[in-house]
Amino acid sequence: MQHNKLKKLLLAATLGGAVAIPASAQTNVTFTGLVDVYAGSMRNAGDARSRSVVNSGGMTTSWFGFKGSEDLGGGLKANFLLTSFIQADTGTQGRFPGDTLFSRDANVGLSGGFGAVSFGRELAPHFLPTILFNPFGDSYTFSPLILHADVPLFNASGWTNSIVGDTGWSNSIRYQTPSFGGLTANVHYQFGEVAGSTGRNNIGINALYFAGPLALTAFYHNVEINNPLNVPAGNVQPGGNIPLATGAFAARQTAWMVGGSYDLKVAKLFATYGQTSHDIDLDDKTLSLGATVTAGPGKVQLAWAQTKRDGVAFGPDQKRNTTAVGYDYDLSKRTDLYAIVMNDRITNRDSGNSFGVGVRHRF
Repeated sequence: MQHNKLKKLLLAATLGGAVAIPASAQTNVTFTGLVDVYAGSMRNAGDARSRSVVNSGGMTTSWFGFKGSEDLGGGLKANFLLTSFIQADTGTQGRFPGDTLFSRDANVGLSGGFGAVSFGRELAPHFLPTILFNPFGDSYTFSPLILHADVPLFNASGWTNSIVGDTGWSNSIRYQTPSFGGLTANVHYQFGEVAGSTGRNNIGINALYFAGPLALTAFYHNVEINNPLNVPAGNVQPGGNIPLATGAFAARQTAWMVGGSYDLKVAKLFATYGQTSHDIDLDDKTLSLGATVTAGPGKVQLAWAQTKRDGVAFGPDQKRNTTAVGYDYDLSKRTDLYAIVMNDRITNRDSGNSFGVGVRHRF
């Protein structure tokens, strides 16, 4: 019987389809994922020139993996997630060199009337508030808010992302409350696992409220930046701290953000405001505004984000403005086409214009 289940799973992976496999009368395992590839021209602020590209993840980072749950009776369930990022343009595993196999999710836990608790690698506290409250969702290529929060620029600009700690926290515990009239909260705690050291454990919390056309969110985290399991490769110098243009390093960050959206049916409006501060003189203030407007079988997407960076640790005060306009066309519930143009500007740096046309399929 187990041999037949394995054959079904491998067949589903080969054909690129989702499959739910009953491991028993009360257990289901699902193979699922998303593939997103775009072609275009990319030039961020600070880049010397444009690059013609075929890249993965224009609207959503490509991924695949497994999720499952078992009904334990009495309203109690056991749940697990094992999902992996992939660069679909090359077939390379992970988001960047050195990324772990299941860097998107790797956790197991229990859920019931008390809410849910899970252990392992989890979404970071800021992840859901940022991707759910901007028109471009979890686009790490074209969403202005996500670019400012999570994506460092490896170019002459010297610009670093505002939010540290990666979009997932390894070695963490997460508790999710039940829904109270549309309001849920998540409490995250991450262990640094450094022998004989204190103060390297990270804590965060977020809240999400959905009721009718109104949605609200907030998050807060306090992060020891050199927690060895908390920062994506390429985002730090040896020692694990934030590298700054002056050669200074930050070791701890506090961050918060509030946001909201309102659905007018023909259009949906978004707004967020957040701040980060560090144990050195470095502070970011980020405002984002956006909207989606229904247009035929798809929607027009409009988004703008501005980050003001203050503090002698980074040099003279700087400002980054990023604007994106796109159209997302639904071919079906699983497949969409998109086209996006973006302008990116940083104080005293060459500005950049980018565009991309892509296809995204969920399975």
